[in-house]
Amino acid sequence: MVEQLNIDNEKISGTVQNINFRNESNGYTVATVKTKNEELTVVGILPFISEGEAVDFYGKFIVHPTYGSQFAADTFETKTPEDAVAILKYLSAGALRGIGPATATKIVERFGKDSLNIIADNPLELTLIKGISKQKALAVSEEYKKQYGIRDIMLMLSKYKISPDRCLGIYKRFGTESINIINSNPYVLCEEGLDFYFETVEDIAADLGIEKESDNRIAAGIEYVLRKNLTNGHTCLPRDKFIAVASRLLDCKEDLVDITCDRLIDCFRLESFEIDNNEYLALPKYYSAERYIAARMLSVKEFINSQITVDKLEIENVENRLNIKFEELQKKAIFEAFDSGVLVLTGGPGTGKTTTLNAIIKLFENRDLEIELAAPTGRAAKRMSELTGREAKTIHRLLEVEWGESDERRFARNEKNPLSCEVIIIDEASMIDSLLFCDLLKALKLSCRIIIVGDSDQLPSIAAGNILGDILSSNRFPSICLKKVFRQAAKSKIVSNAHAIINNESADFSDKTSDCFFIERQNKYSAVNSILELVTERLPNAYNINPITDVQILCPSKMLDTGTINLNNLLQERLNPLKKGEQQLFYKGFYLRVGDKVMQIKNNYDLQFRKDNGEFGTGVFNGDVGFITDIDKRASILKVRYDDRVATYFSEDLNQLELAYAVTVHKSQGSEYDYVILPLCEVPSKLKYRNLLYTAVTRAKKMLICVGNMSVWDDMAANDKKTLRYTMLKTFLEKEQNNEFI
Repeated sequence: MVEQLNIDNEKISGTVQNINFRNESNGYTVATVKTKNEELTVVGILPFISEGEAVDFYGKFIVHPTYGSQFAADTFETKTPEDAVAILKYLSAGALRGIGPATATKIVERFGKDSLNIIADNPLELTLIKGISKQKALAVSEEYKKQYGIRDIMLMLSKYKISPDRCLGIYKRFGTESINIINSNPYVLCEEGLDFYFETVEDIAADLGIEKESDNRIAAGIEYVLRKNLTNGHTCLPRDKFIAVASRLLDCKEDLVDITCDRLIDCFRLESFEIDNNEYLALPKYYSAERYIAARMLSVKEFINSQITVDKLEIENVENRLNIKFEELQKKAIFEAFDSGVLVLTGGPGTGKTTTLNAIIKLFENRDLEIELAAPTGRAAKRMSELTGREAKTIHRLLEVEWGESDERRFARNEKNPLSCEVIIIDEASMIDSLLFCDLLKALKLSCRIIIVGDSDQLPSIAAGNILGDILSSNRFPSICLKKVFRQAAKSKIVSNAHAIINNESADFSDKTSDCFFIERQNKYSAVNSILELVTERLPNAYNINPITDVQILCPSKMLDTGTINLNNLLQERLNPLKKGEQQLFYKGFYLRVGDKVMQIKNNYDLQFRKDNGEFGTGVFNGDVGFITDIDKRASILKVRYDDRVATYFSEDLNQLELAYAVTVHKSQGSEYDYVILPLCEVPSKLKYRNLLYTAVTRAKKMLICVGNMSVWDDMAANDKKTLRYTMLKTFLEKEQNNEFI
């Protein structure tokens, strides 16, 4: 397995004395290993190593802040005991459940050096030994095969740089038949849950002599293309375009892809349906989710308590209590929230969404109805809580997320265990994907009123689906779009320029005393210099603010000179240079230092943290922003503070962090920042569109400063071509409404 190792990895060899800890779900193990000269603690993904085994470990020495010196193993090789003495030692140490020293002695005395072969291949011969029943013999054999099955997979796949934890996932899926299954059809590794890259499996298939036109290869390629396009937001694809793309990937004739699609449809591995006389293809999971959403949403009206209503007098009382005057659309939204069962409330900044929402909440509270507030991300939920004065939860937390052995998402709240709320209000709905929205609807009582709040002009969800856009365009539910900008908000040039973007009007940066500025810079070098000067000198000096915590740069792209990667490196050197005597970690092209602003870039439900009150917990999520508080370079360990908790990152977790002095606009969704700087100098053409510009502008609360070419702003504002997403929900809402599915 040496092919997997880093060139600077060390090797230690020894006998496993004790298994001190093992996480059965992911194979993470802490073991005591006796080498020639000493006993060591070895940690890592080490599935099924057993006490008494001789093992070669490859990795490096680290120093854990609590447990001291350890050897962190990247991978390992076990040495199968070959002579009777070694086998007796192995079995006597309890390597196989059900066999102790006495039974081990009897087995070795009878079968000698063939003992392990008997256990693996002819377990019923063990029944010749007194005390071993047929059931016990088969159980011992199964345990032995389980232990060596994962090792066989690791040996088979080591040349393809496949890690032990991925091998463990394969074994969990296919068990002792893993090797046989891979040999007969390596493309099973592309299946959902294993999710190997098609290109990786192609290498394995080529070595196994799999023909390019094999049914298994073509079928796997078809499903892979559909899954790959989920990352572009598509829950389905038009068949004609799809076949052309899949045939290029597979380097085969389109007719072969076409025929295989029909076969997959017949055996329910694909779904086929029509939109405007054009055929579309989808994976069954997404087809079922969007079908369910459509049917469930349309059924709400039938089950709500229609006797719960509101009248004009009560709305006037709320106005008097809050000392405000609702405009007509706000009043209409309040009535619809009571009458319709489903309400979609949209609007840009300053149009009174929050005021309307607070009135709706108050009126439902007056009727003692149980209300839940939810948002797709922690940042959005926190902001919702601040605006409403009520607790808001992430959708995952509300549904009581649980994670299975293969990290598949499960919710404790579902059809069998629904939420008790009678009203649910969902904010930042443009960020919700199809699968999550389906799970949320499954957890609601049929009589629960649903209020969906969002801004349809913002970017759609990162994951597949277009929930808010499809619901609005279907015209199946009352939707109120608040457009009037209230007087106080109208004083903000951030607000007025945001609305100018949507209304295809010219932006106004003429007021030099406003909260919105444009600094013209004709080339990327002067733009970068101006951004650095703004962050490090001009803004902190003028407004007495902290440049790290109060200022956020939002970039359309990661790349180029005005992208996040370059700006993060430059800003780190200006704002947080390495100080004498301090440690730093270098990881994948950038340094990490104490005091750095960082972002978690993927959900990690196992990452441990400690709250300020001493409580421990797990889970740090995609988009969370924190600050590095401590670094141990030798152990490759660092700690990051997120609000009231500190998470500990080990070397294997560092790929989940990025510097966050500058972040992409996509990563900023659901957040607001006091001071925002937006580089608009060298924006790639594929990112020059209105939704992205609008989303960036509406992230700023106190001040927005654009740096670059005004022509870039104008090009983006003029490009109203929303990011194309192929989805099914709008069609399903129309068909369900018209009973076309019956």
